[in-house]
Amino acid sequence: MIRKRLVFLLVYFVIFCAHVAVASSSPTDSLRPTLEGVIDVIRDPNLAGVDHKKVRREKVMAIATRGFDFTEMSKRALGATWRDLSQEERQYFEELFTKLLENAYIGKLEGYSGQEIVYQDERIKGNRAAVATIVKSSDTAPFSVSYVMLQSGSDWLVYDLNIEGVSFLRNYSEQFKSILRKDKFAGLVKILEEKNETFEKEESN
Repeated sequence: MIRKRLVFLLVYFVIFCAHVAVASSSPTDSLRPTLEGVIDVIRDPNLAGVDHKKVRREKVMAIATRGFDFTEMSKRALGATWRDLSQEERQYFEELFTKLLENAYIGKLEGYSGQEIVYQDERIKGNRAAVATIVKSSDTAPFSVSYVMLQSGSDWLVYDLNIEGVSFLRNYSEQFKSILRKDKFAGLVKILEEKNETFEKEESN
């Protein structure tokens, strides 16, 4: 009987410790590996230059996918329209929107030249959080970036960024609403397809 109790207590202790370990992941703890992983890829001399662009971007997106919730971004960018879409339409929009973000922002990230990310603080409210950072550079004035996150299991995933107080997701949402009013979902899809094609043509030249 004593042995059974000891086994039970040991199992309970292991489960309890595992739960505490899982629950202890903070928003900053979740965000830091994503940002530092992306920076490491961009700074890797073995991945520098046009010849390595495809592999470099694949690695960046593989890391970003683990730290950013592109489904949530897509859902919020479309607003009420998301509810009316089929699963196939949602999936295709998410692919287009994610590709647009890749095309629009990774090129800027590739201009990284040793900026320092300073983690300031984090605010948690229920299953949402915001991690405030300052980006410092030797050749530009410091600027603030706040990462807005949702809890997903034991991790926190980014679904919006506020750069100097401006929400990038709200910016896209307003653009998409305007297009949807005039051209419906099919028109928005066509515009995103054309934008991605334009990005890729410009970068191939």
